[in-house]
Amino acid sequence: MAEISAKLVKDLRDKTGAGMMDCKKALKENDGNIEKSIEWLRQKGIASASKKEGRVAAEGLVESYIHTGGRVGVLVEVNCETDFVARRDEFKTLVRDIAMQIAACPNVEYVRVSDIPADVAAKEKSIEMGRDDIANKPVAMQEKIVEGRIQKRLKELSLVDQPFIKDQNISVEELIKQAVSKLGENIQVRRFSRFVLGEGIEKEETNFAEEVAAQAGLNKKEPAAEAEPVAEAEPVAEAEPVAEAKPKAEPKKEKGKKKK
Repeated sequence: MAEISAKLVKDLRDKTGAGMMDCKKALKENDGNIEKSIEWLRQKGIASASKKEGRVAAEGLVESYIHTGGRVGVLVEVNCETDFVARRDEFKTLVRDIAMQIAACPNVEYVRVSDIPADVAAKEKSIEMGRDDIANKPVAMQEKIVEGRIQKRLKELSLVDQPFIKDQNISVEELIKQAVSKLGENIQVRRFSRFVLGEGIEKEETNFAEEVAAQAGLNKKEPAAEAEPVAEAEPVAEAEPVAEAKPKAEPKKEKGKKKK
């Protein structure tokens, strides 16, 4: 049997969050192999969590998470059995991680697959049965393909079936079961709401360049109204020709009187 060092136990504990003695036991059971020990602890965690699922969980926390920029927000309620566990940092971290998970998963609408209404599943089946890629296949094969696709689609809507954002090797459900094993109480995600800024509001389509110009005070000038056409002036009647003036007769010179 491989020697189980304190460093090895610490490494396993950091990766799994399990107790020191549980980590040491897991390493002994798996000859010091970290990966096999992690699997062993998950199995034990799942086993211990399943025993606690029937216990009443009415305590817990309501956590809020606002994503950077304030455009996405989440409210989630996670229950445990006692107020003592609800105050522990490990539980608070779990609830915070779940809230962040919801913010990061826009397609998630339900806590678990069993919460999805039957009419939603029926609608998904109707969509899949109408796809062209299975139209020419035997009916039995169509049913099998559609069933697989529906299960995949329903899991996309389920929070606990999502890969954990901080460790893609485990699901959110496994994350919760690890916390159950560590904290010793039943833990359940009861409900959540996800808010997206402007969701459901019809937005007016705007030209980005014009919007920027408007913000900078560079609005385009409205085109000037076209001047009304000026009415043509009526032709002026030609003046009658003026009669030429007769030249004035030169005054007659008086004849000088004859000298006597």
